[in-house]
Amino acid sequence: MSDATALLALSLRLARRARLAEGIHEFEFRAHDGQELPPFGAGAHIQIQAPNGAIRKYSLCNDPTERDRYVIAVKREADGRGGSVSLVDSAREGDTFRIGTPANDFMLAPNAQHFIFIAGGIGITPIMSMIRQLAHEPDKKFQLYYCARSPETTAFREELSDAVYRGRVKIHYDNGDPAKMLDLWPIVEERKNRAHLYCCGPRSLMESVRDMTGHWPGAAVHFEAFSEPEKSKPDDKPFAVILAKSGTVIDVPVGTTIIEAMRAKGFNVPSSCESGTCGTCRTALLSGEADHRDLVLAEHERSSQIMICVSRARTPTITIDR
Repeated sequence: MSDATALLALSLRLARRARLAEGIHEFEFRAHDGQELPPFGAGAHIQIQAPNGAIRKYSLCNDPTERDRYVIAVKREADGRGGSVSLVDSAREGDTFRIGTPANDFMLAPNAQHFIFIAGGIGITPIMSMIRQLAHEPDKKFQLYYCARSPETTAFREELSDAVYRGRVKIHYDNGDPAKMLDLWPIVEERKNRAHLYCCGPRSLMESVRDMTGHWPGAAVHFEAFSEPEKSKPDDKPFAVILAKSGTVIDVPVGTTIIEAMRAKGFNVPSSCESGTCGTCRTALLSGEADHRDLVLAEHERSSQIMICVSRARTPTITIDR
């Protein structure tokens, strides 16, 4: 059994699957004996081993008060790495799946009273869990901006059109035309009521939100990536990382992250999302220039910090505080 498979501690039954929208399917998992499942909070995700053996992360989209089931929504990505295609095409009701216990890098700020949610496409999934939780907390206010290609490709469209969400949900259709994208600036221009902003969607959407919220406190803007970041780009080059505390020099080849290179040399490096969105691996940058690829660091932090799960170096060598 691989280390990754060993982390899938739960054996659950696929109790139900249903089509949510064009190319998007919902999967509901329950315990074989009907017992309660480990609890989760809004924004949490689980790891699932698909029928083809691939292990993928999917956000839970059901109400966290529901202790008897885990529900995910999966977009069939024909050009992806195969996990979503395997689930959509091969998973059958009654099948048993190995699933990890819930983890959460995208949790709601407990003391916040106002929330702004910006979702793009299948990025709506963790946000559905959030607004379902907030339904039990009437004193807390939220506004959801949901960007989709068309009504046919919009998951949860009927539910979000319900009267309970009237005035709190705006669904914007762009028909895949960049010129018709939602204008984000009026949404984020001013932070009102000490609101916290949560964004999940395509990388381009999250980067736009990050760039437009530089005047917001960093702790008030939260991102969740639903796809793995690119490990390499055409102009990437190998570089070396110097660990200041030990003087160790580690080579980082193209296609390998700093964290992966450090672990290959026996260093224990805590991390969580490994997509540049949670901030767990934030590290002081002592010398050299970083090629930042995260969604966490503010512009003024980029000369002195680096997210070692995704970012690389522009100079042949960088030194970090590890």
